[in-house]
Amino acid sequence: MDISSTGLRVLQQIAESGSFTAAAARLGYTQSAVSRQAVSLERSAGTTLFDRRPDGVRLTPAGLTLLRHARTILDCLAAAESELTGTVPRTEPVRLGLFLSAGAVVLPAALTRLAATDPQITVTTTEGTTPTLVRALRAGSIDLAVLTSRPPHRPLDGESPRLHVETAVDTELVLATASMGKFAGRTTVHVDELVDAAWIATPSSHAEPLLGVWPGLPGRPHIVHRARDWLTKLQLVAGGFGVTTVPSRLSPVLPPGVSLVHVEGVPREIRRVLVARLPGRPTPAITAVTRAITSTV
Repeated sequence: MDISSTGLRVLQQIAESGSFTAAAARLGYTQSAVSRQAVSLERSAGTTLFDRRPDGVRLTPAGLTLLRHARTILDCLAAAESELTGTVPRTEPVRLGLFLSAGAVVLPAALTRLAATDPQITVTTTEGTTPTLVRALRAGSIDLAVLTSRPPHRPLDGESPRLHVETAVDTELVLATASMGKFAGRTTVHVDELVDAAWIATPSSHAEPLLGVWPGLPGRPHIVHRARDWLTKLQLVAGGFGVTTVPSRLSPVLPPGVSLVHVEGVPREIRRVLVARLPGRPTPAITAVTRAITSTV
């Protein structure tokens, strides 16, 4: 096969982003250039690498096979470049992805522990939804991911081999409300009282769930504000501009004016915090970061 490193990087980015358009934006290419690279890759491989669907692009089994080798090749090229330029790192890097609310509670404690136990490890982080981070793991853009799942806790994706997953902790989903608002002084609220509530939600796409609205709420929720940033969402709650769902473990970092209440009339909503990586033997650095996360949640 005659495949360039550029083609392999395009393959990796398509796998992570799930579309030619998004891959082009991240790489700084035109969409037509990415499409041409995809066609060229398939011609060189002699097989179909991409499953082009109405809701995006997924790699075929052959594409996943090539992706696995692409990660190794690109890592070797990066190592060679570092040696040739004399910039061989003296630290052990780990690229960590976290779901949107994990950073506030999980990350500071884990990094503090690592600084004491494994100061040679350098952690870089990125935030994303669980589906986005799973794609990034498969693409090799991150080494480790802190993810969340809800019962019945099915596999994170349908690809094979399955990701290696460890359970860090289970946490209950609760409602964040204004301390001086409609539910002031309450510790519980019945789900029927939430039907007409004003919700503050995280924008969602076709492939990713709506976050911030109570799951299974009867009728169509009245969403008044959409925001990804947790500080923005919670400050809006504190101001009395709506309510949102949060994991109970977020309670230590709530801003003033926000109270947490449990929802009655429905089964408890439990969210599981997971640490995931690609299958196979992890590096000592990845093992150390995993240990730091699971020991501090």
